Amino acid sequence: MKKLILSFIVLTLGFFSSCTKDLEALNYSDINPSIFPQTEKDLQAMVMACYYPLRGSWSNGLHTTSERGLLWMDVTTGILRNSSNDQRLNFTKTSVTAVRIYDTFYNKISLMTTTIDEIQNSKVGSPEFKKKAIAEIRGLRGYLGYVLFDLYGPIVIAPLEVLKSPLEAKPLARLSHADMVKFIEDDLNAAAADLPAPKDAEYGRISKGLAKMMLVRLYLHEKNWAKVLSTANEIIAYNHYVLDNNYLDIFKIGGQKASKEVIWAVPADYQGTSENQWQLMALPANFPGIAGFGGTTSTWWFYDTFEPADVRKTNLITEYTGTTGVKYDRSNIATYSFIRNGPLALKIDLDDKRTTSLSTVDIVIYRYPDVLLSKAEAIANISGPNAEALELLNVIRRRAKLGNLSLANVGTLPLFNAAVLMERQHEYWCENGQLRADLIRMGEYQNRAILVGGTAAIPFATANKNVMPFSQVRVDEGKGLFIQNPGYDQ
Repeated sequence: MKKLILSFIVLTLGFFSSCTKDLEALNYSDINPSIFPQTEKDLQAMVMACYYPLRGSWSNGLHTTSERGLLWMDVTTGILRNSSNDQRLNFTKTSVTAVRIYDTFYNKISLMTTTIDEIQNSKVGSPEFKKKAIAEIRGLRGYLGYVLFDLYGPIVIAPLEVLKSPLEAKPLARLSHADMVKFIEDDLNAAAADLPAPKDAEYGRISKGLAKMMLVRLYLHEKNWAKVLSTANEIIAYNHYVLDNNYLDIFKIGGQKASKEVIWAVPADYQGTSENQWQLMALPANFPGIAGFGGTTSTWWFYDTFEPADVRKTNLITEYTGTTGVKYDRSNIATYSFIRNGPLALKIDLDDKRTTSLSTVDIVIYRYPDVLLSKAEAIANISGPNAEALELLNVIRRRAKLGNLSLANVGTLPLFNAAVLMERQHEYWCENGQLRADLIRMGEYQNRAILVGGTAAIPFATANKNVMPFSQVRVDEGKGLFIQNPGYDQ
């Protein structure tokens, strides 16, 4: 097990502190585990290995901006469209896009568990250093645990004693719902207690703010409105995060690090250590400059949900002049099929001086508006829509150059929740794929699939699609203890 941990620490030390400096590949797999770790630097490398699964990487990064990452969940929400049937919720236990995230990342929970134990029992490192290191890993474990729970429901969490005996095959069952929630909540609360405050945290690394943000998302998932409200208030009380004046600046080169509202962003570089592939995904082959694969667009349905003055639709590109001089727009979609589905979903700066198909725009994951919108939703669900909840909604709208809503417009809970949902999808399109969870929470996931996918989606947009299937390989490993999610047995 020690060798497994050591083998995983590759290209990580110093990674999240900078997205531009050269990285030296470190391969610890040939080191005798009995002499590692020897210094705090070694312990730090073990911590950084736990960030590794959360980076942007096509091969094995949770936050890859390709069809293999969490952002891809936007295909199931009407924001994105591609050639797959995912927008109709037509996925099964053999659908690669449905099972891949669990199959790729579930065992990283175990890596983090064993790493915590290694650091706790290490003879090197000061108590304060080890406390912070363990807090970081528990925060990352809680983060990944929440993501997998949100997508798949309760998962298998291997106990430490099982992990310490890797040669003994021991099938495990998934946790109960209550135990899964407690596992995530305990990790994130413990992490928040010992992590640095947002103002003191190193860019790209987990802070109290991110741990609390993930607790907000967990409590939203559980519709625990009292805890959503109290945790959102804790984040606000840090007096660190504020809305940037210009929404578009957040997504320019360097804008993520300069932003006062970014709670967490994943650094990206040209070397592919952590890569932002979004231009490659969103730009067609005939786009001038460094083009892309052209496999993904937004939808005209989504574009038409924006109010005319909304600045947040700026990077939904509705027209462009191709490399042959032909202009493509909504009026002549027949001349080029790519834009027929919808506008180009660029979202981030074009980065037209980039030297490869990759971008150095960091991958924005969580921002302060989520805190405000979550607080507004919690207040409305506790007390009904009121002036305080409405103002939290309107401050987001004013930054987007939109007028205020009034309680005459959104004075009932269904209308207010619908307004929150609309602001969420306009604020967060093509960022972290979390709109899926928002639609499910508000009972709109299946309705959205049918609205965007048409009548062809009706057979697939069923209630069981609120969670993804597990692959048959994972079920078989459980020897009858690991139970597939309902509706996916065939």
